[in-house]
Amino acid sequence: MSRAFYRTYRPASFEDLLGQDPIQRTLREASKQDKLAHAYLFAGPRGTGKTTTARLIAKIANCDTRRKDEKFRKLGEPCNTCQQCKDIDEGRSMDVIEIDAASNRGIDEMRNLKETIRVVPSVSAYRVFIIDEAHQLTKDAWNALLKSLEEPPEYVIIILATTESDKVPATILSRAQQFYFKQAPLATIAKKLEHIAKKESIVIDSEAIELISATAEGSFRDAESLLDQLASFSSGPITLETVELTVGKIGFDKIFEFSELLLAGNIKDALAYLSSLYETGANMVQFTKDLIQHIRRVAVLHYNPDMNESFAREVMNDHLQKLEHQATHFNDKHIELIKALIEAHGQMKYSKFPIIPLEVSIIESLSTQKQVK
Repeated sequence: MSRAFYRTYRPASFEDLLGQDPIQRTLREASKQDKLAHAYLFAGPRGTGKTTTARLIAKIANCDTRRKDEKFRKLGEPCNTCQQCKDIDEGRSMDVIEIDAASNRGIDEMRNLKETIRVVPSVSAYRVFIIDEAHQLTKDAWNALLKSLEEPPEYVIIILATTESDKVPATILSRAQQFYFKQAPLATIAKKLEHIAKKESIVIDSEAIELISATAEGSFRDAESLLDQLASFSSGPITLETVELTVGKIGFDKIFEFSELLLAGNIKDALAYLSSLYETGANMVQFTKDLIQHIRRVAVLHYNPDMNESFAREVMNDHLQKLEHQATHFNDKHIELIKALIEAHGQMKYSKFPIIPLEVSIIESLSTQKQVK
């Protein structure tokens, strides 16, 4: 059985940790100085590298090469060749314990963890406990874990990973070094997918890579899993149309063309374009959501062109240029169009005929604009 792409291409060093430069630099420097903390909290969206970083810390703490070679230790990276590094990479290390808090969230599990923490490492220098989805722990479980965080044995490192840091008690937060992971830029995800496609000899259009990256919404894991799925079930090259049919999303160029018609007030051609998309089986609810996001970016750029620096993380370079061009044609009347689309999106989710609320919103909004003129 072949390994999933997100496992095969998981970062093996801090240098490989993409999209999280401040975190990478801080932890690498701590590694160089042998100043690892006894407790960490990694928070942020799914698929941004939290668990991967926890495993990197486990390797740093236990790497045999680092312990024996002072010069190598100054690099702040694991060697990835010693037995300890290999065992951690392959999930075989007896001293790196990963716990899914979603299914082990009660006080009994945390009491068992408390007892396990007291056990000295079998062959490693440190025992590393990685608690994933930590926000799902119960109040009693947090209280049971608190004592271990207050007075951990010198050979223990506890790492909490969560997508909802606001649900982690303040007493826990104050006892751990906190790092907040952000969604990866679209261009960074696309670059990694291009690397994987080249390694795996996958023929794929650049537009298809862009749509996969956009669909992942900042998650490397989601993007890699989708590419893996498409590669497994596609007998030929992976095209934009293949991705659109698989994920139910429409590519940027089609959304751009449709929004051009809306901003120009062209009801006739807009309805015809919409009908052609509907006939292809496109997910109208998802399309409307993406359309709202598109026109919102256009509106923001119209009123604040400096926001292009922020949007550069979310869209490709040539797409940003098109958004900036479209922003010059935006005006105050188009605000009502955005409101109408948002209202239509809310109605579409509960309609058996999702295209109708969208059509009505477009007709009403664009007709009103013409009357105002």
